[in-house]
Amino acid sequence: MAMSKKTRVAVLISGRGSNMVALIEAAKDPAYPAEIVLVLSNRPDAAGLARAAEAGIPARAIDHRAFPDRASFDAALDAELRAADIDLVCLAGFMRIFTPGFVAGWAGRMLNIHPSLLPLFKGTHTHAQALEAGVRLHGCTVHFVVPELDAGPIVAQAAIPVRQGDDPDSLAERVIVQERQLYPAVLALVAGGRARLDGDRVVIADAAPDGVLFSL
Repeated sequence: MAMSKKTRVAVLISGRGSNMVALIEAAKDPAYPAEIVLVLSNRPDAAGLARAAEAGIPARAIDHRAFPDRASFDAALDAELRAADIDLVCLAGFMRIFTPGFVAGWAGRMLNIHPSLLPLFKGTHTHAQALEAGVRLHGCTVHFVVPELDAGPIVAQAAIPVRQGDDPDSLAERVIVQERQLYPAVLALVAGGRARLDGDRVVIADAAPDGVLFSL
C-alpha cells in the first residue's frame, strides 16, 4: 500500500528549542504523519539551531534586527517557508509577534504551544501569574494561531496540580514535561487530519488519550 505524503513542518524557535527537540524525536517514527523539514530562528545565537542541525534538519537564522520593521521580517520568513513547501508551522518558544497579514497567510496552518491553560495567563511569566492567582490546576495549551496574542482555537491541553510550596521554577519544570508530550501528540492529530478547524473551534475525530484534556 502506498504511503500517504507526510505533512511538511517548519519549527520556529528563539531559544534552546526543547519542544522542537520533542517534535524532531517524535517525527523519527516512520508511522508519524509529519516530518520536520526546516527550523528557523529570529536569533542567530539560538541554541536550538545547532540541535536541529545535529539532527540533520536544515536550520537557519533570519535575524529580525536586520529588518526595518515587522512586515519586512515577516515577508522574509514567509518566503523561506514557502520556498521549503511547508504545510504546517509549529511555533516553539518563538518570541516574535506577527503582523496580521502573516497570520492570515498561514491561517489554519500554524500552531503554538503556550505554558498555561488558556484563556488564563496570556503573555509571559505564566507560572508566576498562576501562583499569584492561586489556581489549583496549571498546564499548557496547543492552539491555532490568530492575530490576537495567545488566543485562537484550542486543540489540546494538559494539566498538572499546583502544589503547596511551588515556585515559578518548580512549576515550569513540571509543565515543560507536559509540553514535550502534548505538542508531538497534537502535531500528529493535526498532520494526520484527525483534528480540524470548524469555525472557531477544533473538532477531534477520535477519543483523547488519558490525562490529556481535549476541547471536544
